[in-house]
Amino acid sequence: MPRYALKIEYVGTPFCGWQRQKDLPSVQQTIEEALRRLEPDMPSIIAAGRTDTGVHASAQVAHCDLAREWDPFRLSEALNYHLRPHPIAILQAVRVDDDFSARFSAIERRYLFRILCRRAPACLDRNRVWQVQRNLDVAAMKQAAGHLLGRHDFTTFRAAQCQAKSPVKTLDQLEIASRQVPHGYEIRFHLRARSFLHNQVRSIVGTLERVGAGAWSPDDVKRALEAADRTACGPVAPPQGLYLIGVGYATDPFDQVS
Repeated sequence: MPRYALKIEYVGTPFCGWQRQKDLPSVQQTIEEALRRLEPDMPSIIAAGRTDTGVHASAQVAHCDLAREWDPFRLSEALNYHLRPHPIAILQAVRVDDDFSARFSAIERRYLFRILCRRAPACLDRNRVWQVQRNLDVAAMKQAAGHLLGRHDFTTFRAAQCQAKSPVKTLDQLEIASRQVPHGYEIRFHLRARSFLHNQVRSIVGTLERVGAGAWSPDDVKRALEAADRTACGPVAPPQGLYLIGVGYATDPFDQVS
């Protein structure tokens, strides 16, 4: 069976997350239903990461095995037709080797988290940002973030239901930047690692927000990390500000297409 990789964009607001769940709408189920309009006996698709309820993606990657050879462009066009009116788009489809796995071949995942700091409600970015109505100290958050870079036991920033075999992860990037927006400013967190624990990004951002608000010091984050205790974590940031923005591979299949 020929294998195809799909690069996928979606708004997570109307879904229970990526993974198929009984009696709840999911991104996986919606794409599989579109695929089965083309091939009724198609098996399940596999994604690079299982985003949670309300989390968005600009570059999720999944692979699927189909019974017939498809022109990749025609495959993406057909899927986008059958995905209407759901807020999901197949940005690109490519033919890949049979040993390619969207999940296990990935060598990094990249996430973006957006905080909007302003009093007026977010209209254009409703359900796309975490809005706070206070000013945040970006310099203090950057100082605190430095304690989290590198290889650590991230038990403190791991959801209780996380199924990862080990809490030890290497956080390769945690950059924070701010920019002016009408009547306020937006803070963007860029995180990169080979893999993340369940709720790790949202736990980190929620804790750093406490530093920005002045409730925690940067050294409090260091102590929370070293505690390796979930109860030492700050509040978990809400899902609507989180985006999966990239998945890296040793050889990027989407770059091989002219």
